[in-house]
Amino acid sequence: MVLQRIVFLKLGGSLITDKTQIASPRMDTLNRLAGEIARALRCQPDLGLVLGHGSGSFGHVPAKKYGTRQGVFTIQEWAGFVEVWRQAHALHRLVLDAMQDAGLPVISFPPSATVQARSGQVLRWDSANLQHALEAGLIPVVFGDVVFDQMIGGTILSTEDLFEHLAPVLKPQRILLAGIEPGVWEDYPECSQIIPEIFSANITSVKKSLCGAATTDVTGGMASKVLQSLDLCKRVTGLQIAVFSGETPGLVGEALSGALPGTRIHA
Repeated sequence: MVLQRIVFLKLGGSLITDKTQIASPRMDTLNRLAGEIARALRCQPDLGLVLGHGSGSFGHVPAKKYGTRQGVFTIQEWAGFVEVWRQAHALHRLVLDAMQDAGLPVISFPPSATVQARSGQVLRWDSANLQHALEAGLIPVVFGDVVFDQMIGGTILSTEDLFEHLAPVLKPQRILLAGIEPGVWEDYPECSQIIPEIFSANITSVKKSLCGAATTDVTGGMASKVLQSLDLCKRVTGLQIAVFSGETPGLVGEALSGALPGTRIHA
C-alpha cells in the first residue's frame, strides 16, 4: 500500500478519561472519537495514521505516587513501576476495543516491550515493524507507558516523547494533539484568548503564558508539550502541529481531513 501522507494523532488523557476520578474512562467520548477517525479515514485511503493516547486518570495517579518518571530503584518503586504499567495497559485495552468496534484496523506497539531509554530519553526503538504495519494499511497505536532505562532503572515516556522519536523517521505532515482545551491559552488561568499560532519568532513572548497541567500530569503539562512540539517542528521539515479540543464533535475528523484547528505550531 502506497501512503501519500502520514499523520500522528494523540488523544489526550484528559480527553478520554476523567482526570478527577481514578481510573475513570470517558467511554462515550472515546466511542465518538473512534467513529470520527473511522469516517475520516474511509474518505482518505492514502492517509497513514499513527495513533497515540495518554494515560489520564489511569497511569498518572500511581506514577505520581511512586515518582516513576524520575527513576526506579527500590523494591517499592519497582512495585509502582508495575502498577503504572498495569493501569496504562488497562486504558490502552479500552482504546483498542473502541477503535476495533468502529472498524479500525488498530495494532498495539507497547513501549514497555519495544523501547529502551537512557536518562529519560528514547535510546533504542526499532520501528521497522511499526512502519511495516503502516504500509500494510494498519493503524499502529502507541501510548504513554513505562520503559526500562539504562541509567535510572525505569521511567515513563509520554506519547509526545514517542512521537518525537518517530517523526524524523516517518516524517509526518502533521501531528494532531487533541485534548480538552481549545488551544494554548494566552491568558491562563483566565482562559479568554487562544494563541492562534506559535513559532520561533514569538516563542519568547508566548512562554510567559504557558503553564503546567491543572490536574495530575507527571509528563509536564501544556508548557512541556508546546516547547517539545516547537523543537520537533524545527527538526522535521514542513511539520505542523495542532493543539486543539477533541471535545467539539467532528473536530478530530476535520483535523484528520486537513484542518489545523486550535493553536498551530510550526518552525
